Amino acid sequence: MWKTFSAVRASLSTICRALHSPLGPSSVRVNWVLTAVRAASSSSRRRLLWGSGVCFSGLAVAFTLDKPTSCTWKAEPISGVKALRGAPSEMRLRMEKLCMDLQGQLCAELERFESGDKKFRVDRWTREEGGGGISCVLQDGESFEKAGINISVVHGNLPPAAVAQMRSRGKAMQEGKQLPFYAVGISCVVHPVNPMVPTIHFNYRYFEVSDSSGKILSWFGGGTDLTPYYLNEEDAKHFHSTLKQACDAHDKTYYPKYKKWCDNYFNIPHRKERRGIGGIFFDDLETPTKEDCFKFVSSCASSVIPSYVPLVEKHYRDSFKENHMRWQQLRRGRYTEFNLVYDRGTKFGLHTPAARIESILMSLPLTARWEYMHEPEKGSPEDELLQVLRTPKDWI
Repeated sequence: MWKTFSAVRASLSTICRALHSPLGPSSVRVNWVLTAVRAASSSSRRRLLWGSGVCFSGLAVAFTLDKPTSCTWKAEPISGVKALRGAPSEMRLRMEKLCMDLQGQLCAELERFESGDKKFRVDRWTREEGGGGISCVLQDGESFEKAGINISVVHGNLPPAAVAQMRSRGKAMQEGKQLPFYAVGISCVVHPVNPMVPTIHFNYRYFEVSDSSGKILSWFGGGTDLTPYYLNEEDAKHFHSTLKQACDAHDKTYYPKYKKWCDNYFNIPHRKERRGIGGIFFDDLETPTKEDCFKFVSSCASSVIPSYVPLVEKHYRDSFKENHMRWQQLRRGRYTEFNLVYDRGTKFGLHTPAARIESILMSLPLTARWEYMHEPEKGSPEDELLQVLRTPKDWI
């Protein structure tokens, strides 16, 4: 009899583990009907069954379990559930799991600010040349005009244009050749409805390329940055302090170095303005070791929610007027200019064969505005922001 109950418990544990790698919207509930032998009266055996999440009081019971809240994947991983289950050792799989976890967690956090049944639309797509992705997009919400969180796991051959772009950054790659590559990453942009809530962007990625000799080159890149429409110094300090804490856990030189890199990267030269108030940005990270780089990227990814969600919570119910919305639209025009003209990720995506354009351009806002020769009134809140965008400052 004891062996029978042990087998039942083992089966139930397997079910529970499977349910902790969910493959669908977090609102789904899974109902299981289990048929089993009648439980014995022994209290110890009842406790054994309770430990599996079930109490048997008859020949059959209904087992209902909510999908876990700690990490709910939005779709089946591109590499498959089996490959990512547990603790995969291969770096590309570890990075994919990190991306899946963060996507699910952030979707759940942002959906809290929407009423009714407004949820992220989930598109799992594949690419003939190799790999695919999971795009989660929420648009026309009460709190978010557009929020997109995209995972891509793609592989194939880099075209010469993409190779040339990497060579320009100092990568030792043979010119004019198509090279095998594997890329895993997560990117996100959140455009809020309320102009008092800032826009956030983050991207974390892992890249492998095989050179002409067959040697595999690999590196990490990414960053998180904030684009407010109205300057709130307390918010800026909170955001930068959270990122600094993530950096300092690994190397105290990281934050000042990557903060400066961010200020310089998100620059709009033809406007002589930064896109926002910065954050951190890094690329081609491969030292001191691959493991150290992954741990650093993991810390940065974990800092996204605590750096941003408190700002949404603080401001999403703030009052605003038409003039605030107009300024928001003008700043979104600048955002669009940077993404289409200068952004390295957008360029790489457009150079990748069979690229999924909807996912690449997911970062663009639903609405934006351009006005001829617009200049905010001196001393106004709009002008206060513009001065910081023209001359970046240290927030902490």
